[in-house]
Amino acid sequence: MNILGSTNFIHLNSLIFLSDIEVGKHLYWELNDITFHGQVLIVSSFVILLTLLFSFLGTSNKNIIPNGWQNFMESVVEFIKDIAQNQLGETAYRPWLPFIGTLFLFIFGCNWAGAIIPWKLIKLSEGEFGAPTNDINTTVALALLTSFMYFYAGLSTKGFGYFKRYIEPTPLLLPINILEDFTKPLSLSFRLFGNVLADELTVSVLALLVPLIVPLPVMLLGVFASSVQALIFSTLAGAYIAEAVEGH
Repeated sequence: MNILGSTNFIHLNSLIFLSDIEVGKHLYWELNDITFHGQVLIVSSFVILLTLLFSFLGTSNKNIIPNGWQNFMESVVEFIKDIAQNQLGETAYRPWLPFIGTLFLFIFGCNWAGAIIPWKLIKLSEGEFGAPTNDINTTVALALLTSFMYFYAGLSTKGFGYFKRYIEPTPLLLPINILEDFTKPLSLSFRLFGNVLADELTVSVLALLVPLIVPLPVMLLGVFASSVQALIFSTLAGAYIAEAVEGH
């Protein structure tokens, strides 16, 4: 009985270790007075390499009738095409398909990497591996990139006449229209960051309190929610670009 109890205690400690989450702690790298978040760069690079690998496998041996990896990647491209097409229309979506697709695949990969891969088995001197999107720096960078792209879309389509939208339909709306451009990246970044972090914290707390059964459906729900967050971010990016191009 003592041996059985000790074994259960060891298993329980292992589950508690896997459920721990360190918020705000990072593995920092210093290079020429520039600070980098080591674990974010490592996991992001891992996701990018996986995406490139899948792309290579899907395009290295193309056939008229797709099969295997080619069929899988064509399905992914069709899904992303539908996102861009629904937001930008039949004729305007093509130039923006690579950007929207890259956003979706990167966020999707980062979210799934944090939800599926047991990074906590790898011990770091400080901080821990996890989804890069549970770091506010990553989501803010993605949101600012999206803001840059919809400004670029408006300026490349209409020139400096794009800024006339700030005083339409009346100049009284100038402060509100300017504020709207500041709130877009804020809402994009905090929505993604908050949802990914909240999911990881929820799973961690449940695994600590009831480590055997209850966290599993929550983890599955987290995988689904992380997919939805990638879809929402890329859809909103397409909607903002469409707004800049069309002027509505």
